[in-house]
Amino acid sequence: MVCTNLNGFINRIYPGISNTRAQDDQYFLDRIILCPRNDQVHNINKAIFQQFNPTAEIYMLRSVDSVSKEDAMHHAYPVEFLQQLNASRLPPALLCLKVGSPVILLRNLDPGEGLCNGTRIVVFNVRRKMLQCRIMSKNRRFRDKVVLIPRIRLLPNAETLPVPLKRLQFPVRLAFAMTINKSQGQSVEHVRINLQTLVFSHRQLYVAFSRCTLPLNISVLLPE
Repeated sequence: MVCTNLNGFINRIYPGISNTRAQDDQYFLDRIILCPRNDQVHNINKAIFQQFNPTAEIYMLRSVDSVSKEDAMHHAYPVEFLQQLNASRLPPALLCLKVGSPVILLRNLDPGEGLCNGTRIVVFNVRRKMLQCRIMSKNRRFRDKVVLIPRIRLLPNAETLPVPLKRLQFPVRLAFAMTINKSQGQSVEHVRINLQTLVFSHRQLYVAFSRCTLPLNISVLLPE
């Protein structure tokens, strides 16, 4: 169950990730990497994204960022500064996607139609103001359902950022990996857990291991 090399860790959970013929929705539905922290999730998502379908076109979707005019200093913040800001419930200012990329929703858009915070979906068409996606779910009602994800204005919690940021962006992030907290309620066939940084919340380790019921399908990445 133990890995000490990141590349081997990724290859064990996503074998043949560069082979586009092997990547159907079920492939991603059955696999996930879990990390305690968002910065680890970002780094692993970036590494896998580079390997995934290397010949595919990369869509670079930049957000429109602004500051609430109620802030007396709203004219003082340059756009470059705003686009460097990040928070756990915000999509990145520069969202890079490929057709076939798995992503996770960050907001409840339409719970009755399966579009809830934490829903994993696969992107199959990218437009400037709309993403066409398929829902990945074990629920037969929502499985393979085609949905449209619009750009929306997102307001992060005032306590998480130093400025009252407004971000117009698609409410999604890449989902090759996700945080342990975000994975609660999900069940997958193959789980990899990044423990190079120790877990820091009560019951967090239990949540990570209980995403999968078969020990043979769980691996843990430890410090070298």
